This record gives sequence, structure tokens and C-alpha cells, in this order.
Amino acid sequence: MSALDHPGIRKVSAALAEAGHHDAANGIRVLADAVRTAAAAAEAVGVPVGAIANSLVFAAVRGDETTPLLVLTSGAHRADTATLAALAGADRIERATPDFVRQHTGQVIGGVSPVGHPAPIRTFVDVALEQYDVVWAAAGHPHAVYPTTYAGLVELTGGTPAEVAR
Repeated sequence: MSALDHPGIRKVSAALAEAGHHDAANGIRVLADAVRTAAAAAEAVGVPVGAIANSLVFAAVRGDETTPLLVLTSGAHRADTATLAALAGADRIERATPDFVRQHTGQVIGGVSPVGHPAPIRTFVDVALEQYDVVWAAAGHPHAVYPTTYAGLVELTGGTPAEVAR
């Protein structure tokens, strides 16, 4: 069985193709080692760390309600939770547990893709990614990535462009 046959990668490939991003779907690259950090992913594909689109899932808390929030941030940045809370209109932003991430994305931390989730997730896309002609995102598995563009990420996710770091 090819690594591309992994269920998480197949789901991401199908989501990309369904959205009309066939080049991205066909460009999924399975790497020899897991790339659970932006630095590892950048080294593996030979790009600056800023060209890695980290998919970070947070728990946005407003009153008694907790909802997932996906932040696609440049690997050169750390998302600022106070900034995210203001952007999302939340009382606070909390780090998501591995179970919360899997429940809302169907994927594991280190392999969370911007797409292929069971249901749409409110998403912010770091405007710092716009400076790169090509950005790389996880493809549903810690060993898989795919190339896209900043505009492609915004379109694919229905995300809101935002400055997510202070």
C-alpha cells in the first residue's frame, strides 16, 4: 500500500480536487520522516520556514460555548492568543487537546491540513504567508505536505486574512 493511500491523505487529496485545486492534490509529497514542526517541514522541502503554513487548532471560548478555531500561520510566527481572541470575538483562546483536534479535524496534531475536516472550521490565514509564491501545508498526516499559495489557502478554507502574531 502506498503512503498516499493513508485515509487522512486521501481525504485531503479529495478535498483539494473537489475544490478545483488539482495541482495541489497531485502535488502531495510524502516525506521519509514526520515533519511535526515548521522547521522540520521547511528543511524537508527546502524552503524558508516562513513559507510553511502551520495549521494550529485552538479552542475559542465564549461564555459556556467552546468552538474550534483553525489558524494557518507562517512557520516564522507564533500565533498570539490575545490577538486571536479579539479577532474571533472570544473571551479567551485555549490550546486544543489532541482529542479536541482529532474530533474537529479528523487528523492528528502534526498532520492537520487546512482542508479535509468533517465540518467547516472558522479559519484565520496569516497575512505573512502572502509574501511567498508557494507555501507548504500539511496533508492530513505528519509525513505529508502539499504546495499551494496564500490565495489558495484563503479560497480553500474560506478563511479570513489576518495578522495573527504580535
